Amino acid sequence: MRVVKVGIISDTHMKEPSPFLRRVVNEYFRDAEIILHAGDITTPQVLDVFSDKEIRAVCGNGDSYEIERRYPEKDIVEINGKRIGLIHGRGFPFGIERRIRSSFTDVDCIVYGHTHHPVNHMKDGCLLFNPGSFSKGIASFFRRSIGLLFVGDKIEGEIIPL
Repeated sequence: MRVVKVGIISDTHMKEPSPFLRRVVNEYFRDAEIILHAGDITTPQVLDVFSDKEIRAVCGNGDSYEIERRYPEKDIVEINGKRIGLIHGRGFPFGIERRIRSSFTDVDCIVYGHTHHPVNHMKDGCLLFNPGSFSKGIASFFRRSIGLLFVGDKIEGEIIPL
């Protein structure tokens, strides 16, 4: 089975694409077939940087009304027969995995954001994947990261510190 490369980003918290975001997309997502954005996009203009890619996104708690109207709170993306739940997450970071896990049934992976901290581990047969935050702020201890998923017979994730 051919492996599909998926670019994962969350918590961009921008009004428009920055030169740094453009550079990161060109370097790390250049050969990704699809991009998943796990929310807190802020404005639709941010997604212009992905104009040549298929993009699936969900809204987060920091998004504009335009984003909330355009994108759902959760979605399921099917790639190579694998079901990937996509959600931002809400509330206090402690217990978020339990809360997001209960939002989906029958998925192989859940991609989420909100906490600004990268996660890449299996729990009860499901890969839980948070790329961390693209924005550099106190909530992410001034660290930025994105992620990649490789979807074939199985799903593997990689966190990329920026």
